[in-house]
Amino acid sequence: MAARKSPPAAEPKGLQRAPAELLFKDELAALRADDTAPRPPGWLLSPRAVKRFVLGDLSAGLRPKFVASPSVLDRAMVSLATSRGLLLIGEPGTAKSWLSELLAAAISGTSTLTIQGSAATGEDQIKYGWNYALLLAEGPSERALVPGPVLTGMRQGKLVRFEEITRCPLEVQDGLLSMLSDRVLSIPELPGEDGVVFAREGFNIIATANTRDRGVNEMSAALKRRFNFETLHPISDLRAEVALVKREAEAQLRKSGVTLTLPEPVLDVLVTTFRDLRRGETAEGVAVERPTSVLSTAEAVSVAHAIGVRAHYLGDGSASVADVVECLAGAAVKESAEDLEKLRRYLELVAARRKEPHWVAFYEARARL
Repeated sequence: MAARKSPPAAEPKGLQRAPAELLFKDELAALRADDTAPRPPGWLLSPRAVKRFVLGDLSAGLRPKFVASPSVLDRAMVSLATSRGLLLIGEPGTAKSWLSELLAAAISGTSTLTIQGSAATGEDQIKYGWNYALLLAEGPSERALVPGPVLTGMRQGKLVRFEEITRCPLEVQDGLLSMLSDRVLSIPELPGEDGVVFAREGFNIIATANTRDRGVNEMSAALKRRFNFETLHPISDLRAEVALVKREAEAQLRKSGVTLTLPEPVLDVLVTTFRDLRRGETAEGVAVERPTSVLSTAEAVSVAHAIGVRAHYLGDGSASVADVVECLAGAAVKESAEDLEKLRRYLELVAARRKEPHWVAFYEARARL
């Protein structure tokens, strides 16, 4: 049977960015209706259906949403079905947050029980806080309690996403220990049974950690034992990365009111340049200097989006290779002026040697940098 083309997801009107459960609402509903495979307690979909949702199944009209080895996804789902949390680690821009959002949307039906880790994150943003007007008027009560994402996830049996956990102070991180080991949260201010919350089936935590933050707030050994670690790597296949950048950038362009198609030569130059600089070596084996900036796939999508916006609103409506040079500076050069020189040397040493027309045009536009 011929595979049906998966239609692009429709972004709900008026939202700058819809969560995955709204963006792929129809796909999730269809999967739930047809899902007969066994599912772990508290899950809305079976692991087999979650896998089809994330990796895509064009024959069923499910668009691919994440590029990775199926075994990575298998291990992630097995972790979430056990008594351990899942910690996704990797370089910036390897779609850790996106994968956690897709998993939460498919498994729990919501991806918005989210904690954004930072140096300013406190326990009240994770567990619970208080409505201080009611607290002063009535004292500690269920009515005065303001549940945080973890308390809500435990009560409802939902997955909780903890973004950039290693950016939080150690004492805040270790506040998760009892919830991950005993699956219980104490609220000492409330009397009797109200002061103890036991997690319902389906509760677990998906955390992410950036390898560039390693050593900032290193996780304690006790907390590490309560997570299974899964490392996400940059996309290894050039064609797969080009296709992903094209798909995601054009989706962002549509939200910006731009109905422009990004030419393949433009995407090839952009993605190949990012890959060469990220790895410190070209496909031909030529060594290049790596910038300090993060040249991830996500950053390539942002640059491709900028190229399309520039061409539509400031150019002649057609994206060119020269636009890549104009838009690269803000992505490849952020903190260090030396990165600009590294990018110029890349153009002189690598782009100048490639004879395809789009690479010649890329080299000839170097003066715009």
